Amino acid sequence: MAQKDADKYLYVDRNVINNPLAQADWAAKKLVWVPSEKNGFEPASLKEEVGDEAIVELAENGKKVRINKDDIQKMNPPKFSKVEDMAELTCLNEASVLHNLKERYYSGLIYTYSGLFCVVINPYKNLP
Repeated sequence: MAQKDADKYLYVDRNVINNPLAQADWAAKKLVWVPSEKNGFEPASLKEEVGDEAIVELAENGKKVRINKDDIQKMNPPKFSKVEDMAELTCLNEASVLHNLKERYYSGLIYTYSGLFCVVINPYKNLP
């Protein structure tokens, strides 16, 4: 496989990802990850912090729930969407790593670096 062919499974077009409107929307909503039995983690908007708990609004259905602050994980800005090297993530946590790998896999980007190590997710299909 030629280098150029292999690159299409690693690199994403940053011009498509770096959207200033998405950045502003992310900052205004205070987006975070919260645990979910169904999906592992799901996006939510941080509404209020009260002592050791926080009130978040789930992105999927708009439902407000009270959750322990320790269970909340910060979400990365949109400019880190489908990032090639996860060491670049500003919020390096379980939810962000899983979300990045999932986004990249569904976009056909099966190779992802984590520092010096390459993470490969098998697409279970023949590649050119």
